[in-house]
Amino acid sequence: MPRLVKGGKWTYGWVVVGAERKIVIPPPAWRKYGFQAGETAIFVAGSRTSGGFAISTLHLTAESDAKRGGVGLHELGRGLFGNESVVIPPEIPVVPGTRLLTVLGSCYGLSFVARGPIYEEAMRHPELEVF
Repeated sequence: MPRLVKGGKWTYGWVVVGAERKIVIPPPAWRKYGFQAGETAIFVAGSRTSGGFAISTLHLTAESDAKRGGVGLHELGRGLFGNESVVIPPEIPVVPGTRLLTVLGSCYGLSFVARGPIYEEAMRHPELEVF
């Protein structure tokens, strides 16, 4: 998993939104977050700077809420994990062919970045894997 700039976030690489709004979750991220096929996927809002969203689970979001003093995350929608994949719910404005940068965000969810400084830096790294 490369780190694009010193002191910056770690990335797993790119994912491309498929025709059915399906995205592949990079295998190392799948293992890191303990996602399971058939489990509920919780989609939460990304930052204002990076846009996009993060994907978590009921268990991980409950841990996050507890740590944040009961303050919940801004949930955008839900889905079900497939086999190292998930379908993005219709509430999230993405179109097939959109390229998202997968970023190790926190221990509570995998981030999918749509814009901003880290996205721009990643564009300068053609060696990043595309899933």
